[in-house]
Amino acid sequence: MATTASHEGGLAMPKITRRAMILGFLSVATTLVAAFLFFRWRTLSHMFRRPSGPAREPVGPAILAEQKERHRAVLLTGGTSERMVEEALTRLNAAETLAVKGKKVLVKPNVVSGTPAPTTTSPEVVRAVCAWLKRQGAATVWVGDMSAVMVLGTERNMRDSGIAAAAREAGATPVYFEDHGWVNVKLPGARYIKEVPISEFVAKADLVINLPIIKSHRWATYSVCMKNFVGATHGRYRPYMIDRDHWEEIVAELNLAYRPALNIADGTKVMYSGGPWRGDEAPLGLLLASYDRVACDAVAVALMKTFPATHERIADRRVWDQKQLRHAREIGLSTASAESLDLSIAHLSPPAVALTTRLDQLRNLLQA
Repeated sequence: MATTASHEGGLAMPKITRRAMILGFLSVATTLVAAFLFFRWRTLSHMFRRPSGPAREPVGPAILAEQKERHRAVLLTGGTSERMVEEALTRLNAAETLAVKGKKVLVKPNVVSGTPAPTTTSPEVVRAVCAWLKRQGAATVWVGDMSAVMVLGTERNMRDSGIAAAAREAGATPVYFEDHGWVNVKLPGARYIKEVPISEFVAKADLVINLPIIKSHRWATYSVCMKNFVGATHGRYRPYMIDRDHWEEIVAELNLAYRPALNIADGTKVMYSGGPWRGDEAPLGLLLASYDRVACDAVAVALMKTFPATHERIADRRVWDQKQLRHAREIGLSTASAESLDLSIAHLSPPAVALTTRLDQLRNLLQA
């Protein structure tokens, strides 16, 4: 390297040339890129790996319950997660309707990151659902998801949130969708996207139990049953990769790819503003279940509307005018409505006055 002498007779100081500055910048940049590649290799591997071949028909069982049951929802409060799960499944006659014995079951929680509930589904709820499935004789129970693309891998997030440990304790096997294959599926009746790659575990399961958390979402307005399925779709087909102006409609259309056997929404803690990562939350200690994901989402939206500081689009629109709900009904995902929804509320211990007031308000909002 060229040097120049100090005017004061000291040691020679290096001369910083333009070429040296450029090389230094490139060295730092290379280091940063290498670090990103090292820590985000799962992201890059996933984004470049997608299924080929023709799309298949939507997956999942035929409608399992009678039409009148499809629009039924049960809301439980005042018990442990295990007791509320057991009571909800009993009230929905799930043992007979699902006929789990000998079947392969996928439990799909929300594992958007490794942050605890209400960012992600409560491990206690995951454990309770998996334990019930094993008691019913399920041959295999998987607990699977794919986290948001920029916070992969899901394995770490399931560990940090406590969901992986809860699954194993109940005899289930955690699976991380980005590490496995994808299946192209048609979306009949969709307007914005005609097919989507979904996790092979959704396709090979006999039953999918949808297990979201109840929370608001800055871009999709809210994230409950329908939004939870986005975690089972390939990263290149997430709503923001398709059309940022129609987040909510695309969420609904992605659900045309499959039929969940049952939806159990975790309301032990509810995020009613902000989201999906951080937001205002409240410990409500409740659980919501329905065979119909749209009916379940409607009740969850009404619940969030009972908070005065909730997401502005939730606050400004009536329940059944929310874009996800309205579009879901327009494309034939459900026929649930204010008239057909049958909501039953049960308290497993005496509720606080504030909670009963909130639930009375919820009923009124569903009919507005």
